[in-house]
Amino acid sequence: MLTLYYAPGTCALASHLALEYAGADYQAVRVDFSSRQQQSPEYLRLNPKGRVPALVTERGILTETPALLFYIAQSYPQAHLAPRDPFELARVNEFNSYLCSTVHIAHAHRMRGYRWADDEQAIEAMKKKVPQNIGDCFELIERQLFQGPWVMGEHFTSCDPYLFTLAGWMKDDGVEMARFPKVADHHARMSADPVVMKVLAAQRAP
Repeated sequence: MLTLYYAPGTCALASHLALEYAGADYQAVRVDFSSRQQQSPEYLRLNPKGRVPALVTERGILTETPALLFYIAQSYPQAHLAPRDPFELARVNEFNSYLCSTVHIAHAHRMRGYRWADDEQAIEAMKKKVPQNIGDCFELIERQLFQGPWVMGEHFTSCDPYLFTLAGWMKDDGVEMARFPKVADHHARMSADPVVMKVLAAQRAP
């Protein structure tokens, strides 16, 4: 059995959804950020980065969302979360890497500017820049990267739960999702999916 360590409201939602879509045998363990459990010695033994997600497998522990999504898709090929064609598979990884390396980082400047600067004015300047940077990211996704009806076109892939997760942060980042009709439609369809509703309910449960 796989064990996913997650915290509500984080990018770990993408891996949680992928496990559910894959029909994986897994358990989800909540990490309490309010008590800084992610910095506890017990959790740091699992993930020295002190972040989520972390996925415990029979062969070891994996971290970083693109890696987890790749592993899940490859481990459960019957779920068709990734294409078999090498070029198309690379495109899936390209999109997920963009979400991880660019979109998520732009979002993190709103709450975690201290990772990049100590000066309070610099941190405030980063916060002010977030709506523009997030808007620019989703403009690129809307106009060039999103194929429709799913991210990669006709077939649902691991890109879809990941996009759903990060798009859900847009409002708090000061960006109206309505600016991006394709992304907004995708988010609405995902929100109505029973798999998504099940996982979100589980993450919200006490």
